[in-house]
Amino acid sequence: MTRPLLAIDGDSLAHRAYHALPKTIRRAEGRPAGAVLGFANMLTRLWQTEQPRAVVVGWDTLDEPTYRHEAFAPYQSGREFDADLLEQLPLLPTLAEAFGFACAKAAGYEADDFLAAAAAFEEGRGGETVVVTSDRDAFQLASKRTTILQPVRGVSELTRIGPAEVRERYGVEPAQVADFIALRGDPSDKLPGARGVGPKTAADLLRRYGTLEAALDDGRFAAQAEELRLYRRIATLDASAPLPSLPDRSPTWAEASTLASSWGLGQLAGRLEEAASSSS
Repeated sequence: MTRPLLAIDGDSLAHRAYHALPKTIRRAEGRPAGAVLGFANMLTRLWQTEQPRAVVVGWDTLDEPTYRHEAFAPYQSGREFDADLLEQLPLLPTLAEAFGFACAKAAGYEADDFLAAAAAFEEGRGGETVVVTSDRDAFQLASKRTTILQPVRGVSELTRIGPAEVRERYGVEPAQVADFIALRGDPSDKLPGARGVGPKTAADLLRRYGTLEAALDDGRFAAQAEELRLYRRIATLDASAPLPSLPDRSPTWAEASTLASSWGLGQLAGRLEEAASSSS
């Protein structure tokens, strides 16, 4: 059986873990630990259920703008994160690396750009990819070789999204998702979309024209043409994002256990130590 590459949106899972677990969970010195614990649990569960050949976790760079922010000032504006979450976010790449998982982060790129790069890399070598994210922009990656795992309830329940599910949900093909977002808009990213166009009209237009560009060439949305092209560019994941080396690799449970213990997370350390003993 082919073992897939597992590509994880680290920020997406971190936010879900933080909001899914009680804020009373603490590590050493009384510091918050819900996001750390939930994220570790999710990494462990994903490895056990997917049995990947390797894992890569993509991360946003919160303190530097991407080309999306520079091209469209309102992009993702107004987002605010709890101080306890911000305190934990820098720990999570260290935790992922202690698991033996590769991390991808670079100025100018978002976490889901690395997911696109990972899927393109793995498809190029004839492999399969499982992409874990709650960001529906990633639906554009769905293919015969790439499946999206979307959290639907905290971090405990996941649903699998392939091309058929994209068609069922949006009424378009995965390759049309960026065009669909440009037309429909995306409130979470502050993309307004085409005036007067909702999901049904956006899907109908793409079934008729195939692409946003073809609709614009036919004279549709003439007053908004350049805006819509910009929205499509913003919605398109950048598969040129730089990836680390991704050889086959098993988890380093013992190293992760040691790190969890140093953070005062004894129960997590114990579970990871058990995983280390089982794997050996």
